[in-house]
Amino acid sequence: MKPRFEQPPTLDGSTFVSYIRREDAFGFGWHHHREYELTLITEGTGTRYVGTTVERYQPGDLVLLGPDLPHTFTSEPYEGAAEAAVTQFRHDFLGPGFFALPQFRVLDDLLARSSRGLSFGRVSEEMRALVARLPLLGAAAQTTALLDVLCRLAPGATARPLTGPGYAPAPGTVVRDRIDAVCRHLQQSHTGPVHHEDVAALVHMSPTSFSRFFRNAMGRTLTDYVNQLRVETACALLTGTPLPVTEVAARSGYRNLSNFNRRFRELKGLRPTEYRAAHLRRTTE
Repeated sequence: MKPRFEQPPTLDGSTFVSYIRREDAFGFGWHHHREYELTLITEGTGTRYVGTTVERYQPGDLVLLGPDLPHTFTSEPYEGAAEAAVTQFRHDFLGPGFFALPQFRVLDDLLARSSRGLSFGRVSEEMRALVARLPLLGAAAQTTALLDVLCRLAPGATARPLTGPGYAPAPGTVVRDRIDAVCRHLQQSHTGPVHHEDVAALVHMSPTSFSRFFRNAMGRTLTDYVNQLRVETACALLTGTPLPVTEVAARSGYRNLSNFNRRFRELKGLRPTEYRAAHLRRTTE
């Protein structure tokens, strides 16, 4: 199944849309659209899927995603009510050629870099307040405020690309459709046994051809990607539930505790117990 195409609604002929998304939990909805998307997490924790990358998010995280870059934010009820300030706009929302003007080249560069997705990490309180207020403003004030936000983000040398250089949004291509089908399938099945042959068959490829295809497209092996999904699931359980580590390992897809501990430390630099303790310290500070 490839990601669904979304057409964000606009009101009163506006050239972009800004809104608060609030739910008990964000469900997995793999999708893409022609608009850039600026998303600030204002409440709750969960997992963010962008192209090839799977990462945890928390309040204060800010990302800018380019057009047609598949993505979704997902969470569980035990991770807290989910809320985000979302603004979606097209490249010409200020008129054709606006970002080609010399004084706005730095913004054009920011938007070009967002084709791989950009994470700004935990931004300042002032920046969070500016982005969070966007949905609350009138149309004219909203437009100037969005331009102000983009100007503030543009020089940010700390903006981190989210997807690997080998992944480029290309709606309708065979590569994109196959990768999307695999990612959707693995999101739903990674906590159980994952057989290479079954995943290859999902996209009608031989195991050998699929291995080469997946590594070229994702920059990692299928095993590495599944371990990433499982460890992120474990992180959610470690920080959102009191389950013992043995149960966390089992629910994340690991049948061997030592293997779980090894994989977790490889990806997070901490043992599972240390990761949980560090989270508890942060929440009590």
